[in-house]
Amino acid sequence: MTIGDVIRKYPAAIEPLQDAGVHCVGCHVSYYETLEQGFKGHGMSDEEVDAVITSINKAIAEYGDMAEKDLLVTKKAAAKLLQILRENNKEGFGLRVAVVPGGCSGSQYGLELDGATKEDDKVIEENGVKIIISGEHMAFLKGSKIDFVETLHGGGFRISNPNVQSSCGCGQSFH
Repeated sequence: MTIGDVIRKYPAAIEPLQDAGVHCVGCHVSYYETLEQGFKGHGMSDEEVDAVITSINKAIAEYGDMAEKDLLVTKKAAAKLLQILRENNKEGFGLRVAVVPGGCSGSQYGLELDGATKEDDKVIEENGVKIIISGEHMAFLKGSKIDFVETLHGGGFRISNPNVQSSCGCGQSFH
């Protein structure tokens, strides 16, 4: 199974791969390299490969086969979104997720708090929050995972999307 096949079927594998320094989830080699070839190409030892595979399997067990789901919102992302809604007196609102032009790779995600839906919107309710996606963007976002991550540089919502063909080096935009 190629790296591309793995991330299309199991988007939860993206984070463990990137955490291990294997960023080919969004580059052209993901369509012909297997996981092992990708790991060895990054100079990983057998022990390091085993550790990453264990991490990937744990993530897949936690989130399952996302290819059949519209969208997954992690508990951490839901908790943060609920906090933001409370702080802004917007209880009952949802998070609108859109694909908008921008960045060096052509597209990026647009996120905004929204209290209204339109006729073609898909509303996904998970972990106590609403995610609103327009019909035209749903096909591109299907199977994605929304998480909230905190790093030394700050925090924010991270979307792991199995439909992305490639992304820029900074990870802020995609194609």
